Amino acid sequence: MDAESVAAEVRNCDERNTVLEARGVTKRYHLGEVDVHALRGVDLSICQGQMMAIMGPSGSGKSTLMHIIGLLDRPSTGTVMVEGEEVSQMLPNELAAVRNRRIGFVFQSFNLLARTTALANVELPLVYAGVSAAERVTRARAALEKVGLGDRIGHLPNQLSGGQQQRVAVARALVTDPSIVLADEPTGNLDSVSGVEVMRILQGLNEQGITVVLVTHDETVARHAERIVRLRDGLLVADEEVEQRHVATAHVDGAGEAALAERTAS
Repeated sequence: MDAESVAAEVRNCDERNTVLEARGVTKRYHLGEVDVHALRGVDLSICQGQMMAIMGPSGSGKSTLMHIIGLLDRPSTGTVMVEGEEVSQMLPNELAAVRNRRIGFVFQSFNLLARTTALANVELPLVYAGVSAAERVTRARAALEKVGLGDRIGHLPNQLSGGQQQRVAVARALVTDPSIVLADEPTGNLDSVSGVEVMRILQGLNEQGITVVLVTHDETVARHAERIVRLRDGLLVADEEVEQRHVATAHVDGAGEAALAERTAS
């Protein structure tokens, strides 16, 4: 089946449970005298409570799509809807308000403030939201406890492992109680055990009803999701359900045992 035929089979959510939607989305960049077409007309619906992975080779447009549905960038043409609200033409301050209220972000590079404690890093989105200091501390503590870091709230990023730093980033994404978490290569800078631990947390959030969207180049990571969307040359070329989905709890146990056995042997 050719790419156009596959893309025509994109799964659509029911109107009542579509949390993110892109219709006819294109993105064109001007690099000197050259036009780069990062997206060439993408149609995509993401259902409430779904865990979905966006995959594709370098230059396929997957990160561009993530930035557009995460309201970090605007499409050149097409429309984007978040929980039924058209956001494509919003002013920057309006977009920021929607992002802060509805979307949590997890990035490959963690994006933590180096001289700021884990607690203060997690509080940051609440500062922008105008939440009182006392409530910020309460909510940030609860978010850190949720990712297993209640005993690390006073630590600086350089006092934490890579996996712990990413869990702080996940806590920061959760502290505003978003309905959607977007994770761009969330395991890219982690060892295998820490990476699976992060996937365990993301799967757990999804089980609680939060919509989780991953961008990844790693097929193993993608198979923790229930749906995989594949991009190539700015086009959506496949949209498939995952059979025999990976369960991170089981995988982290096995990975942990293997790592322990390797350390013991050495």
